[in-house]
Amino acid sequence: MNSAAGTRLSRKELFRVLREELDAEDDFKQSDTHVFIIMGASGDLAKKKIYPTLWWLFRDGLLPEDTYVVGYARTIFSVENIRKQCQPYLRASEEEQDKLTQFFSRNSYLPGSYTEEAAFQKLNAHVNALPNGQKANRLFYLALPPSVYEDVTRNIRASCMGKVGWNRVIVEKPFGKDLESSNKLSNHLSSLFKEEQIYRIDHYLGKEMVQNLMVLRFGNRIFGPIWNRDNIGCVVLTFKEPFGTEGRGGYFDEFGIIRDVMQNHMLQMLCLVAMEKPTSTHSDDVRDEKVKVLKCISPLEMSNVVLGQYVGNPQGEGDAKKGYLDDPTVPKGSTTATFAAAVLHVENERWDGVPFILRCGKALNEKKAEVRLQFRDVPGDIFSQQCKRNELVIRVQPNEAVYAKMMTKKPGMFFNPEESELDLTYGHRYKDVKLPDAYERLILDVFCGSQMHFVRR
Repeated sequence: MNSAAGTRLSRKELFRVLREELDAEDDFKQSDTHVFIIMGASGDLAKKKIYPTLWWLFRDGLLPEDTYVVGYARTIFSVENIRKQCQPYLRASEEEQDKLTQFFSRNSYLPGSYTEEAAFQKLNAHVNALPNGQKANRLFYLALPPSVYEDVTRNIRASCMGKVGWNRVIVEKPFGKDLESSNKLSNHLSSLFKEEQIYRIDHYLGKEMVQNLMVLRFGNRIFGPIWNRDNIGCVVLTFKEPFGTEGRGGYFDEFGIIRDVMQNHMLQMLCLVAMEKPTSTHSDDVRDEKVKVLKCISPLEMSNVVLGQYVGNPQGEGDAKKGYLDDPTVPKGSTTATFAAAVLHVENERWDGVPFILRCGKALNEKKAEVRLQFRDVPGDIFSQQCKRNELVIRVQPNEAVYAKMMTKKPGMFFNPEESELDLTYGHRYKDVKLPDAYERLILDVFCGSQMHFVRR
């Protein structure tokens, strides 16, 4: 994207290159008709993420040219209503308003039940009535609570599958509440769709620095020989949010911080750190190696877990004074954890004895998501214990960066070591380059048929 000489691609040039790469994909045909169907189109996720993401892809010319968007939900709604409620999240400038109108002209909305097959037959008739609708490729995005997944997917399979083009279903987390419900949902989906039709989305896998983990590990000779238990003392994965439940406590209380963050976002990052080199970047090869890591993780013991729940700060201001139980949507006396720390061990030859420390929580002191590899002490210390351990840090958010903490000589007459950093902060190195939103990457991957950044059963 930037050469060594520091030349930069303009925004226009950047998206031209992306379009050329997409056109080279076997599964991505600009001339094909595509219909993107949003189940739960009147909801929060659709408003804040899905519609804005589709607009950004349309604006930048990255969607197939003949793409239609169909919203479906139980709410009596219209495209105008959708545009109005999405407006704060679209980030459309005054100059882009005509283009935005073009985008919404390719939208339609249909209200209907999630449980009645007749309603889905109407949805299918609506899609078929679009230009080339009967031949179109169909993408179904389930922006829905898990409680209706079974009914909706069963009705999609019975009434809404395209007969000519391909069909793909995007499933949002959480994938069940425990092993039993997760297996039940997976078995249900597998009975209706082939694995290559199912895209279990974890938006963290679309983030720039999470994707960069593979390139850092397997594209640089210097890391290969030291990426093991002989050199790495521990791996710390951190996810911190500075805000509480903000009125969504009823939803959060059903799942808690472990199901909300640790067992999906953080385990996926752990897999990218710990996995062996895949035979290629093909999605199945990458996901095979991730599964091997998960199989090597020993069962978590309660002695290696710390749980907590945030309380209000009497000296704080505004929401800082409110604890988790002060949220009126949280059940009285709830013991649901809003903070969790756990130590996992990957029991294989590379990682035997190396603790993987996962920490996540709400209402903490800052917003941060990072992976920190701390190396072992230098053997044979000759600097009177003045040297700190080296660290490699991959900061996912905010201010994406990769930096290494290392010891150097302090400038001056004396021979004293001090800690310094080799710093690649993306905002400094890649100025004027727009980093795509995670949902942009992942939705585009679904159009292209790439499952590398999606979760496999």
